[in-house]
Amino acid sequence: MSYEAFHDALRDTRLPLVHGSGEMPAVGFGTLFRDLSLTTQAVKDALETGFRHFDCAERYRNEDQVGIAIKEMIEAGKVRREEVFITTKLWNTNHRPERVEPAFAASCRRLQVDYIDCYLIHTPFAFQPGENQDPRDEHGNVIYDRGVTLIETWWALERLVDQGRCKSIGLSDITLEALKVIVAAARIKPAVVQVEAHPYLPEWELLEYCQQHGIIVLAFAPLGHGMAPNVLEDGVITEIARRLRKTPAQVALAWSVQRGVAFLTTSATLSHIQENFDISTLPHRAMHEIKTDISTRVRFNSVVETGVPGFIARKK
Repeated sequence: MSYEAFHDALRDTRLPLVHGSGEMPAVGFGTLFRDLSLTTQAVKDALETGFRHFDCAERYRNEDQVGIAIKEMIEAGKVRREEVFITTKLWNTNHRPERVEPAFAASCRRLQVDYIDCYLIHTPFAFQPGENQDPRDEHGNVIYDRGVTLIETWWALERLVDQGRCKSIGLSDITLEALKVIVAAARIKPAVVQVEAHPYLPEWELLEYCQQHGIIVLAFAPLGHGMAPNVLEDGVITEIARRLRKTPAQVALAWSVQRGVAFLTTSATLSHIQENFDISTLPHRAMHEIKTDISTRVRFNSVVETGVPGFIARKK
């Protein structure tokens, strides 16, 4: 019997928001594009393909275009708002508590929605408040904001949940140590933590901690972002793909969901969008091989150290 002979439910996996309401589709679509004009069509293609989780951010500067795509698909009767899980993020320049609600409201306006399913603090680093998203001094160094702490920003997010305007809140680009501090001090615990994770950066310790605390781990760059050393050219991954008649990308993405990690992939190419959605369950042997036989360890994005994103998605 071929693997294609039955519909595998892996792509339909939904993870419960223990510290929020509802469930997050494990298979997600990221909306960080270098060419912003591609956004609307890519999101429509992803919705048509079956993606129901969309990850956005104020910093990506294209929430408007995402909103247009989702609204058009809803109005065409292709999808209902309650079927679409929308994540977006508070940028570093808006960490001061009085700036959180206006930033959130602006994201809702751009996305043309009256609630957000998950609102994340984009990075734990506060930048100088203002309209400039990348404030720098005369030497080109980032100007950080020492006048606010991460827990103060977190408390402002908790108020959005209290008001019913977002169903869950979380953190992004955070280390395990910093996460533990927030979990200890939070009234409403983080529901989601978004970090770089792939077979070369499995983040097992973070995952174990999050699973103990009912926190969903959401992986960005689950395919290693096409950077060297290339995850998709790894011998273990390519051999499993050959055996299962799947692509290396499908193997890496299935591995993510099977170990309990939601993922985000981004592409403006329809064939890639479809490939990334068409995942199916890996045999135990393959899961074991990825865990034990891959020893390469590399982080591709330095954002966890600086708050400055280290890469922008390249066009496929």
